[in-house]
Amino acid sequence: MNWRWIFVMAWRDSRKNRSRLFLFISSIILGIASLVAMNSFNDNLKRDIDVQAAQLIGADLELESRRKPDEDVLAFIDSIKGLSEDMAKEERFMSMLRFLKDDGSRFVQVRGISGDFPFYGEVETSPDHVYADFKNKKEVLVEKTLMMQFNAQAGDRVQLGLNQFDIGATLLAQPGQTAIRGAMAPTVFVPLEALANSGLQQAGSRIEYHYYFKFPKGYPVDELMTGLKDRLTELQLQSATISTTKENTGRSFSDMASFMELVSFVALLLGCIGVSSAVHIYVREKLVSVSILRCLGASSRQAFYIFLIQFAAIGFLGGLVGAILGTLIQYLIPLVMQDIVPVALSSAISWAAIGKGIGLGVVIAVLFALLPLISVRHISPLNSLRVSDQPEKLWKDKFRWLIYALIVAFIVGFARLQLNDWVQTLFFTLAIGITFFLLYGVANGVTFLVKKYFPSGWPYVWRQGLSNLYRPNNQTIVLLISIGFGTALIATLFFVQDMLLQRVKMASSENQANMVLFDIQTSQIDSLKQLTLDMGLPIMDEVPIVTMQISSINDLKSSDVSKDTTSAISGRIFRSEIRATYRDSLTQAEKVTAGKWVGQVADGETAQVSFDKNYAEETGVKIGDKLVFNVQGVSVPAVVSSFREVDWNRFQSNFRVVFAKGAIDQAPQTYLLMTKIGDEQKSSAYQQAVVKQFANVSVIDINTVLSILDDILKKIGFVIQFIGAFSILTGVVVLISSVRVSKFQRIRENVLLRTLGASRKQILTITVSEYLFLGILASITGVIIALLASNLLAVFVFETTFIPSFAVIILLTLAVSALTILIGMLNSRSVLNSPPLEVLRRD
Repeated sequence: MNWRWIFVMAWRDSRKNRSRLFLFISSIILGIASLVAMNSFNDNLKRDIDVQAAQLIGADLELESRRKPDEDVLAFIDSIKGLSEDMAKEERFMSMLRFLKDDGSRFVQVRGISGDFPFYGEVETSPDHVYADFKNKKEVLVEKTLMMQFNAQAGDRVQLGLNQFDIGATLLAQPGQTAIRGAMAPTVFVPLEALANSGLQQAGSRIEYHYYFKFPKGYPVDELMTGLKDRLTELQLQSATISTTKENTGRSFSDMASFMELVSFVALLLGCIGVSSAVHIYVREKLVSVSILRCLGASSRQAFYIFLIQFAAIGFLGGLVGAILGTLIQYLIPLVMQDIVPVALSSAISWAAIGKGIGLGVVIAVLFALLPLISVRHISPLNSLRVSDQPEKLWKDKFRWLIYALIVAFIVGFARLQLNDWVQTLFFTLAIGITFFLLYGVANGVTFLVKKYFPSGWPYVWRQGLSNLYRPNNQTIVLLISIGFGTALIATLFFVQDMLLQRVKMASSENQANMVLFDIQTSQIDSLKQLTLDMGLPIMDEVPIVTMQISSINDLKSSDVSKDTTSAISGRIFRSEIRATYRDSLTQAEKVTAGKWVGQVADGETAQVSFDKNYAEETGVKIGDKLVFNVQGVSVPAVVSSFREVDWNRFQSNFRVVFAKGAIDQAPQTYLLMTKIGDEQKSSAYQQAVVKQFANVSVIDINTVLSILDDILKKIGFVIQFIGAFSILTGVVVLISSVRVSKFQRIRENVLLRTLGASRKQILTITVSEYLFLGILASITGVIIALLASNLLAVFVFETTFIPSFAVIILLTLAVSALTILIGMLNSRSVLNSPPLEVLRRD
């Protein structure tokens, strides 16, 4: 085969069509750009985590305990301290911070620090360099958002528990903290020694104990922790090193980056549809040229390769442009993502991502151009005299089925690179396939129904616009799929975000509490109840809470389970602290799904417990299992009597483990109290009264939580929509390219209409009606798919009821329809504004 001649012919044939060829491939540029941007972000993020891993943890080794360390734990920590160069301690818990100047209070995360933590990185403050000395003073460092909320300044007085402190500085940054994480409970740094006599470290208080160690450079910390794995399990300590922190952080945010790459891949798939559609029309225009080449002696294979080389070259160019654009876009990503990730993001050129983008451009251009190009192999010399507009029956062509297989393999292979396993990959591919099938089915169904039940009584111009939906060279399928898919994606993002907010806002309904108080000591509960009633507020829930851990299950301890790899019991059930309650009846949010509910046991009888069904499945606990609980140093044997299904969406006291009354009633306990306040001023007054009289009690106002969650979801939603916008933009590009391609097909029709006496207004109405029908069909189909997807997510993922926002539905339908009409009109204006003879001479 004469390849030189083929390349020369491909070059010569493209001279008059290069702008159109590039227009065909432009629909994949944005998809490639978003993928290159996400790949570059992922590469930079991995490098940033590698470089800043030590600053994330702030030490070479961190040990954490969810319970107050006993003598064995302290002895173990001392042994590690003997191997290290330096050590620091931290007690971390939630509490209320009261600003004395304005008498305001806020739920915060308290970090009581002792020692020179962090050993790597630094705590940034304003003024600078305050953190180094604050531990020697009775001062606190308060996070910036909290300072702004209460208009506080350094030197202001605050109360934490029973103790008062001066604000030493504003806390700007800390190791491993993200802006979103700090929004729910802002951080307050306080010297650990200054917490003495604050009333915040009482029995039952939920405190995390952290121990940080700095080792000599090059010390094998990971090997040390591997050797002490069983001992850590026995002491119920969790460890983190620089390498494990790097691995865990990288895995978490790599999953996020992979998700965004999948969203970008959806945009690329939309572009692929545009490529295939554009090439199809382009090839049909070239039928006469191909048949003339056949008359001159060229083989069908040579004609096929001429066009294939054209699209491979244009694919390379499109991939290059997309890679350059994606590299520029990735410089904007840190502005969008910085609040979500715990490291300082950098922007650097990723040559691997650029190479991948260029390669994808070529592969996609060739792969999705092959389907319409295979018809070139069947064009005979006779076609130079007789060209049919009817599509050829190519279903028996084995090469066509091979291309379909390659396309499916391409989609599955790319999805597998981004997802964790084959099950997720197959579900993703199936979801994409079903969505495309639905859109394709709707498009074909619409063309069939319009043709069969054509409204012949409509005015002529509207009939003409409607008939364009099924006439030769119609755009119905490509536009319905591309615009409908983009609409479905964006609508689903809006619906899910709204669903999450509505799920939380259920707590503000009339029948549910909206204020929760916890860490209430036994000696305080009666006085606090009286205060609540005196202020005219109802006691909606009063629940005792007993802190405990599981010592053994069916005589098996943590060490036994860790050694038995066949055991169905999860080892984490021994490590986690359980906050349980006791009562004699079920709540409205619970129902027994297995076993028998036991609400009361007599003195001396074995305790009966009920497990949350999901918690039991996760940990491997069965009905009838014999458990031993360590209730603050006292062993309490119990039997699992039932499983409960708990509605965790309800804002009330729900527990994973519930004891029957009579078993742990006398154990050391704290209380949780819930009430409902409708007035914001009354809410503030109640919180101030509680903080003044009961400094150790923490108060959560659900209305504040709603506001914070709204901000968090908006930030996360913006990130997702930033990536999802590429799908919409790609759909717009596909729309523009499809309309421009179809313009060359519509020119003769419009010129003929103008020649026969049609006015400019009539042709304008025909054009508007066609794109109006297309826009409405595409937007409604996309919204319906989004409603189906959101319903499935609501049932199987969020376990809630989905109520769609009609405002979003109407807005999207109108916006997409208007955009479709606008683009259609802009691309048709040259035909509408020029005389017929001028249009024919130009085009």
